[in-house]
Amino acid sequence: MSERVPSGEQEAGLRARLVDVGVELLAAEGVQALTLREIARRAGVSHGAPRRYFPTHVALLSAIARRGFAELAAEVEKAAADGDARTRLKALSRAYLGFAAAHRGMFELMFRHDLLESGALGLRQTSLPLFEVLVGLVAEARREAGAEAEARVAAGALWANLQGIAQLWGWGSLRLATGAEDVEPLLDAALVAHLGAEAS
Repeated sequence: MSERVPSGEQEAGLRARLVDVGVELLAAEGVQALTLREIARRAGVSHGAPRRYFPTHVALLSAIARRGFAELAAEVEKAAADGDARTRLKALSRAYLGFAAAHRGMFELMFRHDLLESGALGLRQTSLPLFEVLVGLVAEARREAGAEAEARVAAGALWANLQGIAQLWGWGSLRLATGAEDVEPLLDAALVAHLGAEAS
């Protein structure tokens, strides 16, 4: 297929279109479907066209993941806006698990650092601030509870716990193993494990 060289505005539009198509493909078919050739085909461009905007497959995947981090950040910010630190942490955790359930393909891609360039395309600048929000809330909640611990390590452990809940719930394993009807009791248990029991 012959293509004209796009103008700057068209180029920005085509770049965004490739990411849009990747997001749609990811939602419909999962990470394994995200090939340059398939994204190009669905975007209606030649199979070599994506390389003008994304020099590597990894760069395109990173741009798609950046979209997911931006959406997750917006949901977390909205969910964790009010209340004391523990209340905001619980709301953040619910938003995180809700995002994982609603966007399974994107959620998988976002944390596949074996597939992504975290330093490219601002991906690290989009993902790391989310963790810093978690660290800040954990530090505040632990001070409120009178507990002494390294907040960054505790936040990392809580994040790993949430990640595990998200994955195992999505696969059906936790529902089978625990008999829980939803993730709420698992979320409560994770918060108690990393923050201590809620003050009565």
